[in-house]
Amino acid sequence: MSQIITANDLKTRGVSAINDASSEGREVFVSIRGKNRYVIIPVEKYNYLRECELDAAIIETRNDIKTGKYHKESVEKHIKRITRV
Repeated sequence: MSQIITANDLKTRGVSAINDASSEGREVFVSIRGKNRYVIIPVEKYNYLRECELDAAIIETRNDIKTGKYHKESVEKHIKRITRV
């Protein structure tokens, strides 16, 4: 189960509030005025999620190449194309 700490608790207790709440290595939600606004996760979990995000981007790029959904052009033409209003 995820833990929730308040912004005030974080302000007064600092990192010890995070350590206490994340003792099992799970995410910790930071609540501001009763609403969860931030999530603190262990760096290992962050790295795993980042790898998943990058893997998904590679798959999407490969699919775009297979379906011809890309442009082959000079840098100048690319800049002109993406800056058109």
